[in-house]
Amino acid sequence: MGSLFRSEEMTLCQLFLQSEAAYACVSELGELGLVQFRDLNPDVNAFQRKFVNEVRRCDEMERKLRYLEKEIKKDGIPMLDTGENPEAPQPREMIDLEATFEKLENELREVNQNAEALKRNFLELTELKHILRKTQVFFDEQEGGLNSTESMTRALISDDSIARQTNAGPVQLGVDLEGARKLMMRFVAGVILRERIPAFERMLWRACRGNVFLRQAEIEKPLEDPSTGDQVFKSVFIIFFQGDQLKTRVKKICEGFRATLYPCPEAPADRREMAMGVMTRIEDLNTVLGQTQDHRHRVLVAAAKNIKNWFVKVRKIKAIYHTLNLFNLDVTQKCLIAECWVPILDIEAIQLALRRGTERSGSSVPPILNRMDTFEDPPTYNRTNKFTSGFQALIDAYGVANYREINPAPYTIISFPFLFAVMFGDMGHGALMTAFGAWMVLQEKPLAAKKSSNEIWNIFFGGRYIILLMGLFSVYTGFIYNDIFSKSLRIFSSHWVINYNESTVNTNQFLQLDPATDDYTGTPYPFGIDPVWQMAENKIVFLNAFKMKISIIFGVLQMLFGVSLSLKNYRYFKNQMSVYCEFIPQVIFLVFLFLYMVMLMFMKWIIYSPKSLDITTKPYCAPSILITFINMVLFKKSEAFEGCSLNMYGGQQFLQKVLVICAVLCVPWMLLAKPILIMQGQKKEHQLLSNNHVGNENGDLEGAGMTGGNAQADSKQHEKHDLTEIFIHQGIHTIEYVLGSVSHTASYLRLWALSLAHAQLSEVLWNMVLSNGLKFEGWYGGIALWIVFAFWAVLTIGILVLMEGLSAFLHTLRLHWVEFQSKFYSGTGYTFQPFSFEIILDQAASSSEE
Repeated sequence: MGSLFRSEEMTLCQLFLQSEAAYACVSELGELGLVQFRDLNPDVNAFQRKFVNEVRRCDEMERKLRYLEKEIKKDGIPMLDTGENPEAPQPREMIDLEATFEKLENELREVNQNAEALKRNFLELTELKHILRKTQVFFDEQEGGLNSTESMTRALISDDSIARQTNAGPVQLGVDLEGARKLMMRFVAGVILRERIPAFERMLWRACRGNVFLRQAEIEKPLEDPSTGDQVFKSVFIIFFQGDQLKTRVKKICEGFRATLYPCPEAPADRREMAMGVMTRIEDLNTVLGQTQDHRHRVLVAAAKNIKNWFVKVRKIKAIYHTLNLFNLDVTQKCLIAECWVPILDIEAIQLALRRGTERSGSSVPPILNRMDTFEDPPTYNRTNKFTSGFQALIDAYGVANYREINPAPYTIISFPFLFAVMFGDMGHGALMTAFGAWMVLQEKPLAAKKSSNEIWNIFFGGRYIILLMGLFSVYTGFIYNDIFSKSLRIFSSHWVINYNESTVNTNQFLQLDPATDDYTGTPYPFGIDPVWQMAENKIVFLNAFKMKISIIFGVLQMLFGVSLSLKNYRYFKNQMSVYCEFIPQVIFLVFLFLYMVMLMFMKWIIYSPKSLDITTKPYCAPSILITFINMVLFKKSEAFEGCSLNMYGGQQFLQKVLVICAVLCVPWMLLAKPILIMQGQKKEHQLLSNNHVGNENGDLEGAGMTGGNAQADSKQHEKHDLTEIFIHQGIHTIEYVLGSVSHTASYLRLWALSLAHAQLSEVLWNMVLSNGLKFEGWYGGIALWIVFAFWAVLTIGILVLMEGLSAFLHTLRLHWVEFQSKFYSGTGYTFQPFSFEIILDQAASSSEE
């Protein structure tokens, strides 16, 4: 738990591994997931590293497994996921895995090729069967007494006559049927996609100038395309023509429209005989296709049982060899050298894992793990669990903490849901959010096992504990506001009493209650806001003043807490200069101005009372805190009411002037103190260096003087450059803090604004929707109420819980990222990314689902 407040202490280690034990040791470290390796070959091409061939073999095995997975999903076969996590196979087992995958891929590809060829043959026979059936219908539909060619000739001649009459007017044309019988008519038959028929018909008519006769009929059932597996609709056609020239032209048009032509005998007896042969062949093909599909199914079912474990094994092997490529080989080629970041607390666990790996490999030489000294900043590693990981993710989304910097996550666990609840405070809406968060928490194991690919759901599920706490805190603040779906609860009796008689109450629309006389107990409501305010016309005025003040109070206290956390950072890193030159003036500036304003709010609540006997402490004499604060900064006296006092306490004007002067003096303190001290320190170092140079023994004084002069000039130029950067940086930091203190304090007013907006939306939704369902009486009133309630519930969840909840969440996030964390948190570090099989497998699973 200590690492949650500060990141884990890290150290850079050098690791020596024997070549025969390196694979097993890295495998054990991958299971442990506590070591981040550095690339010791940054200038070496990925294709020139030692284990590039092994990585390529793993890529090829992954490709074969993805092919198997694709075929398994295509057939809808469930893949068994036992949840096991097999260990990384030994290098010698790679050959067996490669042989297994090669055999499965070749067998599956062969089966698929055979099935595709059989399906293509089946499609051709099916199309031929429909052609034989449809063409027989075409021939049977012609006029009786003529054979098929005669009837087609008559139709063609008749069609040509119509065309000539259309183009040249009415023409008397005598048709010699006996001559037509002597004509040698030809025809082709085939199948074409149904959507291409209109264009196909137009092209035939234009290209052949109307000298062809086309008949077509649709195939009712769709046919399967053997290449894609899609279901397509096709039509049978038959084209009659005369002459070789038209035959060539027709075939080219059919080829252009991707129509498939089939041989079709002219004699009816030949067609019947061919149809019988086609049916026999189709039955045989159905039998062979069934056996082929059964064999394919058995192969895929057997592969589906192990494919998850195969993926895990191959990815682990690939990750190990990819990590080994980061290592260096010593000159003897028998030892691998690695550098890695490790948590200091886990060094013993890492050494134990290395010993296990050495024993597994059978090596007699133990690995060596040495700690190294470095000036490089270590990575940031915060240990988290399923509860704290969501809050840590919110912090890391802004920026990863510097090494050993104060981590805002543990403080955010409380402040984040609380500030959210200040804006969202409603018992009813908070209860809905609590129920949703509690359901995800209680069902987290089965929900996590489903591994949904829905990004929105994954975000909600990852922040389930945040949602649960936000809901619980919203219920609490709802009790404080005494607000449940825009209504109030009368848990305790109201501390207001009406002293008017019945006639006065009945004859007046508005009555004013005086807290000096109508508050019968003399004490406030025990918990939260008195429910009588729900009926008051000036409820918004009262709640505005209340919520606005508590927003400023919470904001100033959180900012002051953020500044105090910076002291812990300075003391931990032994930066005493920043304590005196930054922390102290920052605290004085914030306390003397803004915390003083908060104290005035409490004093106003305590001093001024309606039951006070002194007229100067009556509520109407209470000064405006905002006006008082503005006049305080401007050194301007407040205008007092008649009979009222200017000040809340004696010596207020003098103290306020002193506070403002001290706060203003803190600005040059923050701006100049640190750069001046740094400049003085550099001068002392420069003098020490100069004295050491003058104190050298005999030598070439002239040359030494020239060299020293050049070095001194370079030093001065570098010093001047550094001081300029320091002054600029300190000026930016000072301006940011001073102006930020004002703007950030005002920014906390969003707590008041969103709380007011949420309450008003809830009230509008109740008055304009649900209250209408309560106006009906009788049995139909129940039906109307049920319908109206359903509409109200949908709007409540969709607008007030989801949309308003998201809005409040984003505003709370901004208050933490900007107003709170800017006081002590830099967030410019980089995260600890250990070599972990668990992380690698999770990333691979998420990428495959996408």
